[in-house]
Amino acid sequence: MPRQPLFAGLVIDEFDRLAETAYVGDEPCYVVDDQGFRRHIPSEQVDRQVLASMREQVRGHEDILSEQTAKMLGQDDIFSRAMIENQLKNIDQQLDQLLENGIPESGRAYMGMMGFRVVINVHGDVVRIDQPAAAAGGDEGGGDE
Repeated sequence: MPRQPLFAGLVIDEFDRLAETAYVGDEPCYVVDDQGFRRHIPSEQVDRQVLASMREQVRGHEDILSEQTAKMLGQDDIFSRAMIENQLKNIDQQLDQLLENGIPESGRAYMGMMGFRVVINVHGDVVRIDQPAAAAGGDEGGGDE
């Protein structure tokens, strides 16, 4: 079980209101205002939906992502690429660790500045994930947002 909401400060409701965070016992929750009723939604429920979406974006693109990551790190050799690609192929383990350890506050602040937002409804279903536009050469989306 996560110790803190993974995307604290980055989750909003459908009316563009920030979801607060709280604990019910030792379970971290996002708190959404439902016409005056404060709904406590277990953060793991929301966080796993977001991570599943991220995992799906990575699937099938491990080779391109590993190549670009290696270049960004200045480690553009076959061994570095293979190591990064292996990590991406085992992304479920990486995401479980992320869920357990959390994202540092500075990382969440950076994500927020870049435009990352998770929109949920009062039931904790992820309605939309707003992400910074990717500069990849894929054929998805128009990139003019």
